[in-house]
Amino acid sequence: LSVSVLSPTDIMGDVVQMHFTTPDYVIFALLLVASTCIGLFYALSGGRQRTTQEFLLADRSMSCLPVSLSLLATFQSAVAILGAPSEIYTYGTQYWFLGVSYFLGLLIPAHVFIPVFYRLRLTSAYEYLELRFNKTVRIMGTVTFIFQMVIYMGVVLYAPALALNAVTGFDLWGAVLAMGLVCTLYTTLGGLKAVIWTDVFQTIVMFAGQLAVIIVGAHQAGGMGEVWRKAMNGSRIASLDLNPDPTERHTFWTLGVGGVFLMLALYGVNQAQVQRYLSSRTEREAVMSCYVVFPCQQVVLCLGCLMGLVMFARYGEESPLDKAASTTISSCLQMVLYFVMDVFRDLPGLPGLFVACLFSGALSTISSAFNSLATVTMEDLIKPYCPAMTEAKATLLSKGLALAYGLVCLAMAYIASLMGSVLQAAFSIFGMVGGPLLGLFCLGMFFPWANSTGAIVGLVAGLAMAFWIGIGNFVSRMAVPTPLLPIINATTMPLHGNMTTAVMTTLITSITAKPKPTGVQALYNLSYLWYSAHNSTTVVIVGLIVSLLTGPMKEKDLTPGTVYPVLGNLLFFLPERYREKLCCVTPLSHKMAQESNGVAQHKEEEKTEEEERATPQPSCRLAHTVQETAL
Repeated sequence: LSVSVLSPTDIMGDVVQMHFTTPDYVIFALLLVASTCIGLFYALSGGRQRTTQEFLLADRSMSCLPVSLSLLATFQSAVAILGAPSEIYTYGTQYWFLGVSYFLGLLIPAHVFIPVFYRLRLTSAYEYLELRFNKTVRIMGTVTFIFQMVIYMGVVLYAPALALNAVTGFDLWGAVLAMGLVCTLYTTLGGLKAVIWTDVFQTIVMFAGQLAVIIVGAHQAGGMGEVWRKAMNGSRIASLDLNPDPTERHTFWTLGVGGVFLMLALYGVNQAQVQRYLSSRTEREAVMSCYVVFPCQQVVLCLGCLMGLVMFARYGEESPLDKAASTTISSCLQMVLYFVMDVFRDLPGLPGLFVACLFSGALSTISSAFNSLATVTMEDLIKPYCPAMTEAKATLLSKGLALAYGLVCLAMAYIASLMGSVLQAAFSIFGMVGGPLLGLFCLGMFFPWANSTGAIVGLVAGLAMAFWIGIGNFVSRMAVPTPLLPIINATTMPLHGNMTTAVMTTLITSITAKPKPTGVQALYNLSYLWYSAHNSTTVVIVGLIVSLLTGPMKEKDLTPGTVYPVLGNLLFFLPERYREKLCCVTPLSHKMAQESNGVAQHKEEEKTEEEERATPQPSCRLAHTVQETAL
């Protein structure tokens, strides 16, 4: 969800700020202390983070449950926690149909991407691109990912801190520095184990905070039955919208189909998630973590939607305000925070619990960003050019990279404070870049004849298309004048009990009918949920055309295990000789098993060195991939 954030003085106007009490500050401090202690524990226990394997991949020893909760928390940022309720409050429950996309969005990674990545024994997802194409494609993918995450992590830290400051007066830079430094500390000291286990703790805090808001808010509104009745009367319970128009913001197709590509970009090929799959003890546990995260995602979606319905039941659409000439505009983040502070006004400690929930989302997202950025920088940009580096030096450098990215995050938060309305574009960049990276991996994994030239041109074309549509959309919306909103009339100020009602009604923009866009403008108005699908498809189509023009790759030239035979499975009705010409017909598991059997026979029969050298092996650092898989 995109947001636009103004300065605290812009939104407060004549409204009296709500304030934290001592119990609230204590609960918030406990979150920071607990997260730091988890990092210190893993820094001083086990192998004490002395190897890159332990620091970056948790020694490949994690079980299913913590990995699944960490997968859930990684992109459950504070923006997502606050964005879903404001979406439901403003537009209704159509957004709830996003849950339909979770089926394929998690099933495909579990049975396609995880087997390929896990059996190749990767550390960075972008190592796959070198095995499948060449080093240039790998570096391009890595640099694109670094750009995506560096832009995103500063904004995702700054935006909720700004909203909190505007609503409660909570010190803006105190919150930013506290969260940034604590996150940098436990990520640098404890490595991926600390990141995963703090994610588990922070996920529990997130659930507790959201449940507290729903339970208390529903009780104050007269119960969930009354909440549902008011939502029905207020036309906030949406029916199934089967409109196929891709420029419509939310329909069943944009949410249920476009959302699949969004989920694949996050859970299929994003380094932060792939790293968690690779930290699992076995491939089976990695696959199971995808299955476990599915119901958890549905619960998170339901909690966000129920919060929005409770907000609507509390405030409805009635406005006790008089029209005035001037205006105040706020973001969805501040809107939900006003609601939470109003619900918990007479309950000390609970506002602190929700703020802990909010910043747990921020911590889990930026800690994953630090760790994944340190991993790809070390594995893709440093190790290939420093092959003689010792393990101790590599581990120390990895920790230094995590620390450096933590400081970069704080710098990006400061830059975000200077960006003003451009802050919305910074959020959009994260979504714009994810689609082309998904297309690049799909091109390599599903189309054996795609070559490195096609991959490079396809990625460039996908990124160009993404930024063209994204920036065009941003500029066209900035050019449209925003309708004025009423402000509070000082002569008719509502009583304290209705204060938040007055504030909320000033924060909701009216929905006006707009003419249907045509031509290039229609492309600019494409629903944000179709971005990943459109941009990844662009990469695949352009990549295939260029590959066919420059000479398609032959199956015998492919590194074993880098292609998933999806076309071979889909075209099962064709004779095998035709399928062989189109794609690899040997399933991935069979191909890897064949290689593994070759290694086992070598151990048992003590083959000669000449026979051993004749066995084809993957390139670069993964020269012993097949042997490791067999063991």
